[in-house]
Amino acid sequence: MKSMPDNLSRSDIQRVIDEWIIGHHAERDRAILARRLFDGICLEPLAEEFDLSVPQVKRIIQKGTDKIYKHL
Repeated sequence: MKSMPDNLSRSDIQRVIDEWIIGHHAERDRAILARRLFDGICLEPLAEEFDLSVPQVKRIIQKGTDKIYKHL
């Protein structure tokens, strides 16, 4: 999984998450991305927290980070 560039602030990353993570489950997906990127929470605890499977959480994070990288 990609890591965020060191030169970006938390607020920069949060702005991109808020702006570009859209869709039917946007709030959930934004929350998952923030918990993973800012708090370093692993996939299994995130899956439990959001009542999803680990593969679902992994897909959300992968798709979200891909979108974020496109817009940084």
